[in-house]
Parts: sequence; structure tokens; C-alpha cells
Amino acid sequence: MTIGLENGTVMRAFRIYTLLARDNAVGKERLQEYMADDVVRGLVDQFAREVDCVTVIAGEQLYMIPETRLSPFHMNNEVIKRTYLRANAVNADLYLMYVSIIVLIGGFYDSYQTMEPTRSFIGIEEWTELVNERIALLKTHPEAELREMEQEFSYNWTALIEKWSAMDDIKETAARQSGNTISRVSFMDSVRKFLVAQELVIDIGNQEITLTEKAKVVVQRYFMELEYNRGILEFLYQSNTFEEEGSEHASHL
Repeated sequence: MTIGLENGTVMRAFRIYTLLARDNAVGKERLQEYMADDVVRGLVDQFAREVDCVTVIAGEQLYMIPETRLSPFHMNNEVIKRTYLRANAVNADLYLMYVSIIVLIGGFYDSYQTMEPTRSFIGIEEWTELVNERIALLKTHPEAELREMEQEFSYNWTALIEKWSAMDDIKETAARQSGNTISRVSFMDSVRKFLVAQELVIDIGNQEITLTEKAKVVVQRYFMELEYNRGILEFLYQSNTFEEEGSEHASHL
């Protein structure tokens, strides 16, 4: 694709790519340069694809996001555990983190029934309660069904249920316990810190967070797509057995 192109054009595209590779994002000036020239834009996108990434425009920022686990820019599970979770975190902590993020987004998108957020912010306490509701729903499934779903989605549902159940409801009680038990509040705060670091949410004070433009674009491009999360969303958001019959949920997606 680069054969016959002016060296200056290639270098402009490469400079944008190197900034994306270093910082994961570029600001307004580079975004305008990216948008103004079809050739530059095509080259940047091609460079990104070569490392299994995609470019995403959100607000006045251009982001480069890993699309597969093969990307050298993909953050692996060990890095997430070491950086954002407690020192002795295990895979069950990761499963619970992923589900907590899915539930958070579901809180903004009316259980995934809408393509646009239906609220502007959510409190950490409410988010924690929403996760608790999803875990309570998972507990109503027979163990055999959970095992079957584990094979289908590569999520260890049983382990994350046990992990959440072992956590204490309030921080003060957990602080008095020894061993590996932490509070749900502490865990959710760790997930919040991860999302802030990834520029997916912003703290707005009063223990409340809001989605970034980057998060909204990622949700629209990936979370709503069947090939990525649809089956998991349907499983998590199917009608609750303890709610009234006919309650509409994301199972109708």
C-alpha cells in the first residue's frame, strides 16, 4: 500500500501511529491531521491492524485499542492482577472484575436494551448492589447448568459466585477479618481504579462515576455485538426467577 506514496505522507502517518503506540491516544491536533488526509488515515489504520489493533475516535481523541489477545498492546491477566487487584488475586477475581464491568455498562444502558446511555452517572454503592443482584440471579441456576455455561463462555461462574459470597458486605467488618477476605466495597473500588486508568470512566465526586466518550464508542462497537459478548449478556440478564413473570430484560436483545 505504501509503494508510490510520498515519504512525507508515510512519515506523518507513522508519527501518529508511534504516538498511539506510546500513549494509546492522540489529541485534537493529531486527530485533525488523521481525519484531513484519507491516505494518512488509511496508513495509520493499516499500521494498527498489523499489531491486531483498531483505531477509535471518541470526542476529540483518537485511540488505538487492541482487538485480539495476540496484540502486543493487549493487557494480559497477570498484569491486570498485579497492577489493579490484590497481590494474591486469582482468576476468580478477574472473572468477577469482568462481570462487574459488564454490569456497570448494563447499568448505563438499561440492561443492554438501548444503544445510548439512559443515565449520566452511577454511584459506587448502586453499582455494587447491581452486581449483587446479578450474582443472586446466577445462584438460582442449577450447578450443572453453570458448569455447562462455563464451557460455552469460558467464564468460571461457580468460582466468581464463591468469590463474591466470601466478600463481606461492609468494609469495617472485612477489615477485622484475617486471611484473604476483602470487602465488596474494596473490590469494587479496585475495578473503578482500573476503569479510570483505562480512560473508560471518570470520577465526578460523591462516590459517583460517569462513562467517557471512549467507553461509549467501545460499547457500541463491541459490547453490543453477538461475536463478542451477546451470549454472556443474555445469560446474565435473562429474566430473573424472583421477578414478576414477563419482565422484559436483555434476553430480548
